Amino acid sequence: MGDPTAAWTSMGQAEVARFGGRVPRPLDGGRELPLAWARSGPGERTPVLAIPGGPGLASVLPYRGLRRAAVRRGLDLIMVEHRGVGLSRHDSTGADLTVDDVTSTAAADDLAAVLDAAGVPRAIVYGTSYGSYLAQVFAIRHPDRIAAMVLDSPGLDAGDIAEVRAHLRALFWDGHHPATARCAALVRELAAAGEDPLDLSGVVQHVYEFAGTAPLERLLEARLRGRGRRSWARIAGLGRAEVESPTGQPMVFEPDLVRPIGQSELGFDAPPDGHVLDPQRLFARAPAAEPRTPPYDVAAELDHFGWPVAVVSGDRDLRTPRPVAERVTELLPDAVLVPIAAHGHSALDTHRLAALNVAHVMEAGAHRALPKLAGRLAALPKRGPSALLGPLMRAGIALDTLGS
Repeated sequence: MGDPTAAWTSMGQAEVARFGGRVPRPLDGGRELPLAWARSGPGERTPVLAIPGGPGLASVLPYRGLRRAAVRRGLDLIMVEHRGVGLSRHDSTGADLTVDDVTSTAAADDLAAVLDAAGVPRAIVYGTSYGSYLAQVFAIRHPDRIAAMVLDSPGLDAGDIAEVRAHLRALFWDGHHPATARCAALVRELAAAGEDPLDLSGVVQHVYEFAGTAPLERLLEARLRGRGRRSWARIAGLGRAEVESPTGQPMVFEPDLVRPIGQSELGFDAPPDGHVLDPQRLFARAPAAEPRTPPYDVAAELDHFGWPVAVVSGDRDLRTPRPVAERVTELLPDAVLVPIAAHGHSALDTHRLAALNVAHVMEAGAHRALPKLAGRLAALPKRGPSALLGPLMRAGIALDTLGS
């Protein structure tokens, strides 16, 4: 068998050669980064600059299907391979970039350089998860390049952590919401029985976001009776693999060089507070990174964003939950909240038709109509590799807990 990384690299290079290009970006010490980007195809409409999450997600290979779907909708989608990741990982000599080369401000300026190279004066900027943070940094540094903006599953800064914890615990520890009260009671029983808190938190997050309340309740009940071991182990391992891997998956997810952005600017390095349900337990297992000072107080800058903004938020998002999305919406001068029912984190990854439709409405200049369209957006069929995880999870839990 051949080297899969070499094959993926070749595929990515072919994608860039056919649908994008390289932009030379200066680095310290006279070095140069040949920054990669890809495009669904120029047309008559305002392009959409789509920024994935992570930090560490590649753009060129993982989102080929999204760009093909954009073509079918007549959307002109531009995506930039984040510096330090995938096809933008190496300088012109073939050496890896350094951690110091990879900052949010440099990555934001890369976006502007690609728009320059593509001859695009202004774009609709669509950022999801970490990409929403980078979109905001880009807006602070290059406000003249933005026609409109979509912040999908947005985050602001390290201050989000308190809201994330409070939301998670209200649902699955305190049981304040009728739909999750039974799950919360089961979580408390499992915690009292000595269940690994890292695994317990990971299972709650992944099953609820991707599959919903009923499968989660079934798995928690089975776990109390010593059943469902296979599903429990597999689901608990999802988050661990993403955080604990030192280099990730080449050409898809490469977190090592971008890790300081997440840890210092998004608060991933905040210590756990000792409670059973705490997402920081997982991030505490990631390799350490040199601390940095965030370049901006992003929340304080939002009132200067003078363009239409759609804030997309899934009602089952536990990573950047609804209270964070509501706070972002309130801070923006011309923003609407687009609540997506039965949906978790990042429509760009798990509900791509909804994401493309939101971009389409923004391109048409009709962002005020989006809240009324939220039900129709949620009802669209879910597409994309990540969208398969929910059905697979529900089926696996059902099979693994038969007789429980």
